[in-house]
Amino acid sequence: MATSSDTPPPAGSARDQVLRAAPGLLRISAGAWLRTAEWTINAAARAASDVTQAALSGTPPGQLLGSVGEEIVEGARRILGVTDLEQRFLGSRQPAASAPAPGDGSLRERGADLLNRSADVRARDDAHPAYDRILSELAPDEARILRLFANSGPQAAVDVRTWRPLDVGAQTVAPGLTMIGPRAGVRYVDRVPAYLNNLFRLGLIWFSHDPLDDLPAYQVLEAQPDVLGAMRSAGRAKLVRRSILLTPFGTDFCALCLPATTAGFEAVAAEAAAAST
Repeated sequence: MATSSDTPPPAGSARDQVLRAAPGLLRISAGAWLRTAEWTINAAARAASDVTQAALSGTPPGQLLGSVGEEIVEGARRILGVTDLEQRFLGSRQPAASAPAPGDGSLRERGADLLNRSADVRARDDAHPAYDRILSELAPDEARILRLFANSGPQAAVDVRTWRPLDVGAQTVAPGLTMIGPRAGVRYVDRVPAYLNNLFRLGLIWFSHDPLDDLPAYQVLEAQPDVLGAMRSAGRAKLVRRSILLTPFGTDFCALCLPATTAGFEAVAAEAAAAST
C-alpha cells in the first residue's frame, strides 16, 4: 500500500508547469540579455561620438548632457518594451484625438504674412481679396442693380404701414417698396427684394432709415401701382420714407469690378477677346 509520500504529483502541478516553461524562460532571458548588451554597446558608441562632435563644435555641456540623457532613457524604454505597452494601453483607454481642421496649422503663418504685407510700402493691393468671391455670388440682375447705385446714387424706398394713434399697434403691410427693378432694367422684377437682401448680406448696400432729400423721387414712387395697392389693403395707411445706398465697401467694389457704361462693357469684352487669341 503506497503512502501519500509515494504518490506522484498531479500532471498539472505547479512544479511541472515551471519545468515545462523553463526552456522558454531561458530563451527569453537570453534574448533580453543579448538585446541589452547590444543596446549598451551601441549607446556607448553613440555617446562617445556625440561628445567628440560637441567638443569640436563648442556645444554647451548642459545641452550635450540633456540630449544624451534623453537618448539613453528612450533607448531603455524601447528595450524594456515600455513604449509599446504605453501605446497599446493608451490606444485602448483614450478616445482618438479629433483631426485638426484643414488649414489650422497655417492660420498663424497666413496672419503673419498679412502683417508683413501691410508693412511693405512697395506692395500694391488694388482690389480687396473678397471681390473675387463676391463676383461669384452675384446674379446678373444684381450687377445691374449695383450699376444703378454706382451711377445714380441712393434710391428711394417706402414702407406701407397701418395708421394708428401714436403708432401704437401699427403694422407694416409692405416693406421696402422701390423702383430699383424698373430703373435698373432687371430681368426678374419680382426677385428684387431677394436681390437686395443678398447685396446687403455681402456688405455692398445699406438699408437706411433716413429719407433722401429728393422729394420728386418719393412722389413718383408713391404713385406706383404696387404702393397704391398696399395702401388700399391697409385701410388707413401711413407711408414711411427710407433709402437704400451703397456702403463704402460697395462703392469701391463697383468702381473696381463693374463697368459703368455700355462703352465700358465693350472695352472689357474686347480685352477678353484679344487675350483669348
